[in-house]
Amino acid sequence: MSHRSRHGGRHELGQNFLVHRPTIDRIVTLVASTAGPILEIGAGDGALTRPLTGLGRSVTAIEIDEHRVRMLRRRVPRATVVQGDAVTELTALTRSLDRPVVVGNLPYHLTTPILRRLLTERRWQHAVLLTQWEVARKRAGVGGSTMLTAQTTPWFVFELHGRVPAHGFRPVPSVDGGLLSITRRGSPLVDPAHRRRYEAFVRALFTGRGRGLESIVATWTGWSRSTARRALDRARIRSGSLPRDLDPHQWAQLWEVVGTRPDKVAEPGRSRIRVDGGTTVERRRRCRPNDQ
Repeated sequence: MSHRSRHGGRHELGQNFLVHRPTIDRIVTLVASTAGPILEIGAGDGALTRPLTGLGRSVTAIEIDEHRVRMLRRRVPRATVVQGDAVTELTALTRSLDRPVVVGNLPYHLTTPILRRLLTERRWQHAVLLTQWEVARKRAGVGGSTMLTAQTTPWFVFELHGRVPAHGFRPVPSVDGGLLSITRRGSPLVDPAHRRRYEAFVRALFTGRGRGLESIVATWTGWSRSTARRALDRARIRSGSLPRDLDPHQWAQLWEVVGTRPDKVAEPGRSRIRVDGGTTVERRRRCRPNDQ
């Protein structure tokens, strides 16, 4: 297609269209194992839109390029094609559908803002996304977790489904892609009512001072190293672990042991914290993100 969108060309729009047939088939297979209407982000030339309509389910596709929107409406009449920016329109679209499955070959430069927006929405149940290889790998916790993954893993399961070679896109990008699925947990590991406090807790530990979690927790809480070590033992966290090393259940346990701290004031400026069945320690209260 030779017409330039008023939003810019391929470079400005971050358009690398998927042409790798095994990956297209894999995405459609993953979506077929779910239920509900389909919401496609960044439909492009319709490489995914067309086979997704073959599943016999409602397909809504969003595309920013007005020329491709017109083309898709002609070529894929069974899909509802919306012209718009996925980052700004994602909230309205997910809320307009009943428990949608989100699918998309995400523009690489918009991967993080789209993921952040998506992970705050409550209506969708499953997502199958094509991102940069390193992003997919990190979100799935391969080689260590990122702060964003740790902040959201009590409510979502991230799975890596393979690497997509750069030559599977047109034009060819400088890096490979990765196929990532995200599934909302049926039973959250942390009470959703605590989500903002939990996210602040994770951020504090990822950015805290210290060479390991024992030191970071001791600094953050004001506890002694031995008290922090007992807290980590309760959460079944090995000595020398870093925030990136924890799995979802360890993060949830650490939140219960350290983050929720049902403090009772022992004297002005101090609070009392129960660390294990027979140990109560005092610490000076500090202004921390988790206390807000």
